[in-house]
Amino acid sequence: MANNKEKLVEEITSRDVDFAQWYTDVVKKADLADYSSVKGCMIMKPYSYGIWELIQQQLDRRFKDSGHQNVYLPMFIPESLLQKEKDHVEGFAPEVAWVTHGGSAPLAEKMCVRPTSETLFCEFYAKDINSYRDLPKLYNQWCSVVRWEKTTRPFLRAVEFLWQEGHTAHATAEEAEKETILMLNTYSEFCENVLAIPVLKGRKTEKEKFAGAKATYSIEALMHDGKALQAGTSHYFGDGFAKAFGIQYTDANNTLQYVHQTSWGVTIRLIGALIMVHGDDNGLVLPPAVAPHQVVIVPIMQKKEGVLAKANAVKDLLKAAGVRVILEDSDKSPGWKFAEHEMRGVPIRLELGPRDIENGQAVLARRDNGEKMTVTLENIDAEVKKLLAQIQKDMLVRATDHLNEHIYAAVTMPEFADLVENSPGFVKAMWCGDAACEEKVKEETGATSRNIPFNEEKLADTCICCGKPAKHMVYWGKAY
Repeated sequence: MANNKEKLVEEITSRDVDFAQWYTDVVKKADLADYSSVKGCMIMKPYSYGIWELIQQQLDRRFKDSGHQNVYLPMFIPESLLQKEKDHVEGFAPEVAWVTHGGSAPLAEKMCVRPTSETLFCEFYAKDINSYRDLPKLYNQWCSVVRWEKTTRPFLRAVEFLWQEGHTAHATAEEAEKETILMLNTYSEFCENVLAIPVLKGRKTEKEKFAGAKATYSIEALMHDGKALQAGTSHYFGDGFAKAFGIQYTDANNTLQYVHQTSWGVTIRLIGALIMVHGDDNGLVLPPAVAPHQVVIVPIMQKKEGVLAKANAVKDLLKAAGVRVILEDSDKSPGWKFAEHEMRGVPIRLELGPRDIENGQAVLARRDNGEKMTVTLENIDAEVKKLLAQIQKDMLVRATDHLNEHIYAAVTMPEFADLVENSPGFVKAMWCGDAACEEKVKEETGATSRNIPFNEEKLADTCICCGKPAKHMVYWGKAY
């Protein structure tokens, strides 16, 4: 989204030439990840893990503020436990990795490495919940899961990936439904205010909902190339899992009732979203809220007396003000330093040389748009914090403009197909609710239903595909 005109990093393919190669180049050149000897798995390097830690910290605070607690359950699920919920096991069967031996001895019962933890939480809840006084259970787990994907890409899709999965149990359907929407809204707010990524909120179609859920809700983000990315999901299970696993409680009238459950999660694909929404031809562009380094200080003519001492003093001042700051004092040239930290997406570059020190000032260069400004050293901490806040705000505005400019409407199938092919983005169109039409749209155009917005527009009376009366307006698009 950034509008830098000068290309500093020649090793990165231009986005408009080959977006997929650009993405791979950024991941490698910005030192985010490396490939593992285990096919489909990746190594998260310190810089990307630092981004994940900041995502984790700020999401975790939101979860705890709404009453959730962190727990940890095993990574292994016995086959018999996974089989208890028919729709759930069928939905995950193609992706499950199985453990059949303990050392050299065959296991009495094979176990899967968790693709998700609904069944484990259900087994736990069946023992832990007895009375209405035990409810609600508001739990979250930070862990990794394994899904045997055929096609992988760093951060977006991998055999093993990091995520958080919330699992809650409630006395009533109304409480569980409220929780499902609460967490969807939590994800939406987080993406916009922390990641500077606007999203479309809505309900998934029956075909696209989570295996075993009564309803699945999603937030959908738009990448620079016009493809959608499902950035987070929240699921309402009703009492289906509770009946399969016998999760009951005694209510205030001493009557046995089944609990109502939810689950919700986001993954490290949010890092992929950051790359593809904000990055440019020079590499990463990170929102200050999740940048491991918010400011890089580059001393100019650093061998001159007093330059490094002043640079260190400025670093200490910014650090004391709560800014994540590094001092680039290697013996490499200023040009190399500029390009290196440009590629890594550091929001602000602070240039400080002998003349600047003499004049009591420093130069601040914005990564998001390349603009430079001169500020006084006397107020450097306040000026930097003010600029970081402005960058965060401006990045969301640009991303929101990009999203709004790439939402189209279609009322006929030829119009729809033309938009999908020639105007990458979201296409909103009416749908009859029939899964056969949904599948036909996908077969003919490559676009899938993303979600049904909470506030639907009536674009036409009939379905985009079959011409029958329309039931819903749907956001469609090609997706990662």
